[in-house]
Amino acid sequence: MSSRTETWLGIDLGTSGVKVVLVDGEDHIVDQAAAPLAVSRPQPLWSEQAPADWLAALRAAMHELRSRSPEQVAAVRGIGLSGQMHGACLVDDAGRVLRDAILWNDGRCARECAALEAAVPNSREITGNLAMPGFTAPKLLWVRDHEPEVFAKLARVLLPKDWLRLQLTGEYASDMSDSAGTLWLDVAERDWSDDMLAACDLSRDAMPALFEGNQSTGQLRDEFASEWGMGNVPVAAGAGDNAAGAVGVGVVQPGQAFLSLGTSGVSFVCDEAFRPNPAGAVHAFCHCLPDTWHQMSVILSAASCLSWVTKLVGAADEASLLAEVAQRGAKSASVQFLPYLSGERTPHNDPHAQGVFFGMTHSTDRVELAQAVLEGVAFAFADGQRALLDAGTKIESYDLIGGGARSELWASILASVLDRPMVLREGGDVGPANGAARLARMAVTGESPRDVCIALPVRTIVEPDAVRRDLYAARLDHYRTLYAALQPHFPRDDA
Repeated sequence: MSSRTETWLGIDLGTSGVKVVLVDGEDHIVDQAAAPLAVSRPQPLWSEQAPADWLAALRAAMHELRSRSPEQVAAVRGIGLSGQMHGACLVDDAGRVLRDAILWNDGRCARECAALEAAVPNSREITGNLAMPGFTAPKLLWVRDHEPEVFAKLARVLLPKDWLRLQLTGEYASDMSDSAGTLWLDVAERDWSDDMLAACDLSRDAMPALFEGNQSTGQLRDEFASEWGMGNVPVAAGAGDNAAGAVGVGVVQPGQAFLSLGTSGVSFVCDEAFRPNPAGAVHAFCHCLPDTWHQMSVILSAASCLSWVTKLVGAADEASLLAEVAQRGAKSASVQFLPYLSGERTPHNDPHAQGVFFGMTHSTDRVELAQAVLEGVAFAFADGQRALLDAGTKIESYDLIGGGARSELWASILASVLDRPMVLREGGDVGPANGAARLARMAVTGESPRDVCIALPVRTIVEPDAVRRDLYAARLDHYRTLYAALQPHFPRDDA
């Protein structure tokens, strides 16, 4: 058991920033802080970050947290890690970074995906997934073939949060949920696949040790314990951001589901068994808790589309632009938006797909463009939901999490397009960091997931709106025909 005076620290390494959250022994969020990150795009389809920036952002966020809540930081008994999935951080035998990390939304590796599946014909049965450019394994094939001098020095491949773990603890370790997104894990067996590793000219020696998310992987090093004013506390294995988000809102039982409106967008359904459906570009991954798996559909641009259009139209901020859209009412935008700013994953598996506004006239204004973005993201989620339903998944409602969960307008659009209630919970916008803190607590106390991973208090339930639902039904069909018509015209590697 945990007492109120004890606290647990959750660290979430996202794409746009690092967030830290303190949770007390009664599961209340005590304080939180964040520091921003930037993405480098040196060439078309590329997406990279410098790992040193992750650590600098973590230190900045912890400095803010400690300056405001020193006693609560000193009371931390354990740390959990959550992070953006699929990224490839390459280090040499001394742990030095060999190049900038290639991120989850990098699209350069389509040819390598085909080569990987050709090399391992049963790869989809082993991994439960199509080989997609966002995954880690094809990135290593790209590095091998295009940067052989880097590949020759490679000693370990780490996922983003696991590189942070190396800095914090000195240990090479990962959890099952994040590792399932590499294409090197035998997802049913919850172990590295020698066949998948060999296809990338790698072995188990290049992989971190595997743990369940609620297990300890080492102790906080003296350097950080002193800097942050806490003890040498255990650091839990943690989770990929989506599995951590599920733990944070209590989606740990079969059939429970959430929808995440972060930089990317995720529909996540918990499962008691490994049930792959790669044909529909549905992901089948390990959950971060023992003997649990999940299915997931992913769109590569979600709340990031709102950030993009806010800058595009010169609005003061996202909240004010959302307020302008809400003031206009339930009438649907006449403009369609394809939200493929970073390509698309479910169901198209198309890194070359591009964002499109369709149907603009002289009367089109920024409010209509913004509304088209909100609706286009919802339509992309509808494509993902259809892939999940086609796989036999049952979805009654969604917990809505991520930064976009703060908008009840967007929640109403999503509920109406997907024809499912959206449950907005207190603290849902910090789901992954909260989940990481819960995993830390379980790693230290030995408490069961059923006792710790409880649902957050409901703030409101947004039901499908009959007017919006009818408006969107026909527009969804039009949205789908637009992608089919434009797909042959998106640029290709051989163009």
